[in-house]
Amino acid sequence: MTPPGQGAPVGKSKTGRPAGTLYRGREGMWSWVMHRISGVLIFFFLFVHVLDTATVRVSPEVYNGVIGQYKNPVMGLGEAGLVGAVVFHALNGVRIILIDFWSGGTRHQRKLFWGVVGLWVVLMVPFLVRHLTNVFTH
Repeated sequence: MTPPGQGAPVGKSKTGRPAGTLYRGREGMWSWVMHRISGVLIFFFLFVHVLDTATVRVSPEVYNGVIGQYKNPVMGLGEAGLVGAVVFHALNGVRIILIDFWSGGTRHQRKLFWGVVGLWVVLMVPFLVRHLTNVFTH
């Protein structure tokens, strides 16, 4: 008998994987983790964006100084990361909507995840080439 508070012992499922867990480190879990991380990163960007834009009320010189600090390669890489987070978050959001509202969505959630990853790469590669060329040559 299992001691109170420790739950049932974990056995083996028909596939040989441990039973009793919802996520086993597969596409669904990683999609969930990346969706949360990208959402938090976007939230922090928006917070900083509101703060730096609010400096225009202090004085235009302060605002120009803050914006001038953003014109460096480190911030250019940060902008690329922000665009990557926004694009992934948007595409994965569409995937989640499909899983929720399409009757076959749960059966095809792995394919949908890899479709999101593939589309993200197709969209990001040309953007990164163009953006990083501008960041490091100007």
